[in-house]
Amino acid sequence: MSAQKKVAFYTLGCKLNFSETSTIARSFQHEGFERVGFEEVADIYVINTCSVTDNADKRFKTIVKSALKLNEKAFLIAIGCYAQLKPKELAAVDGVDLVLGATEKFKVTNYINDLSKNDMGEVHSCEIEDANFYVGSYSFGDRTRAFLKVQDGCDYKCTYCTIPLARGISRSDTLENILENAREISEKGIKEIVLTGVNIGDYGKGELGNKKHEHTFFDLVKALDTVEGIHRFRISSIEPNLLQQETIDFVAESRSFVPHFHIPLQSGSDALLKLMKRRYLRDTYTNRVEAIKSKMPNACIGVDVIIGFPGETDELFLETYNYLNELDISYLHVFTYSERPNTEAVKMEGVVLQNVRNKRSKMLRGLSVKKRRAFYESQLGNNLTVLFESENKDGFIHGFTENYVKVKTPWNPELVNTLHKITLTGIYEDGIVRFDWQKQPTFVD
Repeated sequence: MSAQKKVAFYTLGCKLNFSETSTIARSFQHEGFERVGFEEVADIYVINTCSVTDNADKRFKTIVKSALKLNEKAFLIAIGCYAQLKPKELAAVDGVDLVLGATEKFKVTNYINDLSKNDMGEVHSCEIEDANFYVGSYSFGDRTRAFLKVQDGCDYKCTYCTIPLARGISRSDTLENILENAREISEKGIKEIVLTGVNIGDYGKGELGNKKHEHTFFDLVKALDTVEGIHRFRISSIEPNLLQQETIDFVAESRSFVPHFHIPLQSGSDALLKLMKRRYLRDTYTNRVEAIKSKMPNACIGVDVIIGFPGETDELFLETYNYLNELDISYLHVFTYSERPNTEAVKMEGVVLQNVRNKRSKMLRGLSVKKRRAFYESQLGNNLTVLFESENKDGFIHGFTENYVKVKTPWNPELVNTLHKITLTGIYEDGIVRFDWQKQPTFVD
């Protein structure tokens, strides 16, 4: 392939997708392609899809159209979870030339013979049972933080979820490979790593190609804490039943793991948790939040919650709302339940009307705003460390403290990817926190 050929990427969905997009992009660069932004004219556009919500198909078609407006002759490739679940549907979208499944996406350059447009998208997609090997990934160059993939797939059978059908069984990278990748990230000058995967608390399963746990998630955390040059590790999302007390205790005293946890709840009703086939009940979740706050009072705790699940009556929704309202958490990620083919939930009784789902979603999003504001107010006066991002947003540079408080100050390119000691002093009208520079010292190596 000519070195003049340009490739652009668009990523939908989770941090795991971002880590894999970055790794796949590097494989193109190794083949002589030049990576450009998705808003630029390119010869190839790669769209990494997501299947979590019911508008995945609509989003995909919109992105395809935007690419073809830039270059109607561009070669379009679909990869990711939706490409594994619905390859023929994506292949039938006008303008799509190639659709690759869960294992094939990591060998994408092998499937490009020439860049001639196809009348119908070509599909290469394995049976999901064959997605049983591990491909390590990490993001670099896309943003200040790096997303480091440590685990893939899931053995849970939650009744609403298609991820096991899209990504296969739970399997892990070797501890040695993860540490090597973390060191590579450190050598590139990145100061923060976010650990990502489908079910990272299950880390260690399938590490050496079998179901035996060679290491645990706690082993991984302890090992990563020794990596030089990385100032921060964040645990992106971990199941409450897999977040062990030993991990909480270690993070509280850690050199580089920060006091920020994102823990899926999905429902505050035990009845709904059972219907969802979650592996815990509400008491376990309460226990984890209390354990974190007892060790790290200033910790930030984010929560995933699904509203509108079949059987969610007004009473059960209010049970979730009131539970979250009383819980010492910092923000919510609210997901409106959507029917997904080949899941148990799609056949359940008690379907919630769409307008009711929308109303409940709005209520919980409002609660999230209230929770985040209260958390930010609780942090005013604290001396924290901010890592500045790389984007100029309306004349401001933004950053996050170790406990995930978002701050901003007038744009200064010299601040990008630097750590500074600050004192939180107030909150702007847009909800972002203002601060004063500390006199001693202002910069952290």
